[in-house]
Amino acid sequence: MPKVKTHSGAKKRFRVTGSGKVKYQHTNKRHRLTQKAHKRKRILRNGAYSDSADIKNVKQLIPYK
Repeated sequence: MPKVKTHSGAKKRFRVTGSGKVKYQHTNKRHRLTQKAHKRKRILRNGAYSDSADIKNVKQLIPYK
């Protein structure tokens, strides 16, 4: 069997934790921050876990992580 290619975009955006969950950073925290509410930016600062419906698809994109 040949190796499966890793999706370049996914490997930059997702990490698999030790328990098998998929962790990622929120979007919308790069520019035009002055017009966004402080509360919104504070929430975006924290990481998040992928929904259980999406975990299978993400793990196929990053098979060796």
